[in-house]
Amino acid sequence: RESDHRAWTPVTYTVTRQNATIQGLIQGKAYFFRIAAENIIGMGPFTETTKEILIRDPITVPDRPEDLEVKAVTKNSVTLTWNPPKYNGGSDITMYVLESRLIGKDKFHKVTKEKMLDRKFTVEGLKEGDTYEYRVSACNIVGQGKPSFCTKPITCKDEIAPPTLDLDFRDKLIVRVGEAFSLTGRYSGKPAPKVTWLKDDIVVKEDDRIKIKTTPTTLCLGILKSVREDTGKYCVTVENSTGSRKGFCQVNVVDRPSPPVGPVIFDEVFKDHMVVSWKPPLDDGGSEITNYIIEKKDTHKDLWMPVTSSTVKTTCKIPKLLEGREYQIRIYAENLYGISDPLISDEMKAKDRFRVPDAPEQPIVKDVTKDSAVVVWNKPYDGGKPITNYIVEKKETMATRWVKATKDPIFPGTKFKVPDLLEGCQYEFRVSAENEIGVGDPSPPSKPIFARDPIAKPSPPVNPEAVDKTKNSVDLSWQPPRHDGNGKIIGYLIEYQKVGDEEWKQANLTADSCPETNYKVTGLTEGLTYKFRVKAVNAAGESDPAHVPDPVEVKDRLEPPELILDANMAREQYVKAGDTLRLSAVIKGVPFPKVTWKKGDHEVSPKADIEVTGVGSKLEIRNTVHEDGGMYSLTVENPAGSKTVSVKVVVLDKPGPPRNLNISDVRSDSCYLTWMEPEDDGGSVITNYVVERKDVASAQWVAISSSSKKRSHMAKYLMEGTQYLFRVAAENQYGRGPYVETLKPIKAIDPLHPPGPPKNLHHVDVDKTEVSLVWNRPDRDGGAEITGYLVEYQEDGADEWTKFQTVPMLDCVVTGL
Repeated sequence: RESDHRAWTPVTYTVTRQNATIQGLIQGKAYFFRIAAENIIGMGPFTETTKEILIRDPITVPDRPEDLEVKAVTKNSVTLTWNPPKYNGGSDITMYVLESRLIGKDKFHKVTKEKMLDRKFTVEGLKEGDTYEYRVSACNIVGQGKPSFCTKPITCKDEIAPPTLDLDFRDKLIVRVGEAFSLTGRYSGKPAPKVTWLKDDIVVKEDDRIKIKTTPTTLCLGILKSVREDTGKYCVTVENSTGSRKGFCQVNVVDRPSPPVGPVIFDEVFKDHMVVSWKPPLDDGGSEITNYIIEKKDTHKDLWMPVTSSTVKTTCKIPKLLEGREYQIRIYAENLYGISDPLISDEMKAKDRFRVPDAPEQPIVKDVTKDSAVVVWNKPYDGGKPITNYIVEKKETMATRWVKATKDPIFPGTKFKVPDLLEGCQYEFRVSAENEIGVGDPSPPSKPIFARDPIAKPSPPVNPEAVDKTKNSVDLSWQPPRHDGNGKIIGYLIEYQKVGDEEWKQANLTADSCPETNYKVTGLTEGLTYKFRVKAVNAAGESDPAHVPDPVEVKDRLEPPELILDANMAREQYVKAGDTLRLSAVIKGVPFPKVTWKKGDHEVSPKADIEVTGVGSKLEIRNTVHEDGGMYSLTVENPAGSKTVSVKVVVLDKPGPPRNLNISDVRSDSCYLTWMEPEDDGGSVITNYVVERKDVASAQWVAISSSSKKRSHMAKYLMEGTQYLFRVAAENQYGRGPYVETLKPIKAIDPLHPPGPPKNLHHVDVDKTEVSLVWNRPDRDGGAEITGYLVEYQEDGADEWTKFQTVPMLDCVVTGL
């Protein structure tokens, strides 16, 4: 039977010997056994084993451990690891025995006296530079097994390698709240680096949720059930004595947002709608708020009704309310990861909290003129909302329709000048106030007024003075009076008095003859001294006089001419052809100088318009051409002297025609053209020349060069025997000038020369009166076919040759000798 059972199980066969083999037992189970003898009479009593027997294989010492490896070496320690033996001898391994041997010695020695079950051990206290080899044995209850194979000889010295870091995560990681995440990687380095995890520059500590696992080659930071506070910048540092490496990851733990921040503020409350506002959630869940969901509920009902789910602002208009009912507002925030818990407002009754402003009191009208009046009023009660505008209306007393005085807003002042009144008409005015609720009732009408000016005499003119004089006149100038008496100044009266006399004489008889603030008093006597005074006149009458401070002696004042040049004469003037040339200057001098304009040493062109005023002169030439360019001078002269200024004017135009067009080196397929630059470049640099040709039998010119800057051109690709005309034009930035054309056509043929002498002239027959001659063709024909040969003869001793005849062939019979 099994040791934990009470029932006995019979063995299935009977034995007659004193031993038996029992099959079908389970390894690892403990059993009790009993046996009884049996004869023909029957079975005797059982004899039972006193102890339970554990079923297992026969026990031996374990095999040798496997894969003994050196994991780390320093100058005074060696770290080794190994794997258990393939067979433990039938019994659990109770310990391992690690032995070392110093190279040069014969025996192995145990490295520790302690019982060792781990399969990793660091041997410390070694001497730097010594060399060892190691082996390990496994022990069970039977004893110590065979040792493993020895390691290679190991020399105690520090191994140095800078840290390396290979991460399995990217720079950014997004995790939902409640999910787990881990940051893993591999590292290496000698000596073994120290691994440190930081979050936002603070060391990460393990707890129930945060787990850190580091092996000699791998590292891992794991966080279970992440929360929003786990968001941050994580950094892992791997560092040893040779350096350090860092890896970073920005972890964003996202969730639905927290509720919007209350309380819900009722910015506006009306009988049929409300405007509410709130603050964004303190925590957006790590993702931007995409929208808010707003609902409303009548407090007498349990049903929440949607208002909107698409607003992104923290304010919302709640429409379609029933007057007098109380409402609650519920607001959710939503992001990509869900909807927040709601923010619920207090109860609010739908009723008008504000109203239009009250009617102002009766307005007061003052400062009335013939076309305007100033309306003044007091500010009324604003109805709970600030007044944003006042509306001023007018109407004639006998009319029934009120008209707005202006379309522009009137605020914040409580007075307004009403314009555009009709002189002599009687008007009333009223005022209404407006706020954002609407326009209130109008005020009672003002007292009626007539649109007319209250006129009084003006004040005296200001600062009269003598600004110029001649031998029989004085120029006076002054400023308008400070007060016009609410009437238009019609003009001014000027009076003068000889020093020593009591009588004042009028220089002008009526005020409207001097509407301006200056006047020339004429008819005065040269050499006498006069006093002057000025009066302003309006419809109410004359003002008190304003006196010129000092008496004025009448005589000519001489000032030499002076020229103040305008910008168009301060330097050289460049004008495009067809534009207008303007030259002007301010002229001063007493008496006013004589003005003379010249171009060079001659009078200016008749088409020039010259204007001379009392303060300056202007010369203007329209539709300028190139010939209008040159040196212009302005001379001003009076008895006190003269002055002259000059300015160079350049009219920018197309260039003139090139000069001296010549054709040379005519060939059957080409010719060479040369020319000189135009006499007039149009005021601008010649940029290029345009060369064209034309077959005399054709009406069309063909361009053969349009970009050459040289003053010559080889015309190629001519057709032999064809007659051509050529023309050339110059171009600058203002256009192309006129063409210069060859006077007569040229023929595209090679140049002709006389042929060479015939060769090998000799006679072939002689008679008493004639000689037969033959010869060969000359080496060159001169560029054309030979048409004949001229035969001459000379009598021996004579000086002159006698022409016989011209023959076409290479032989001739000379007769008549």
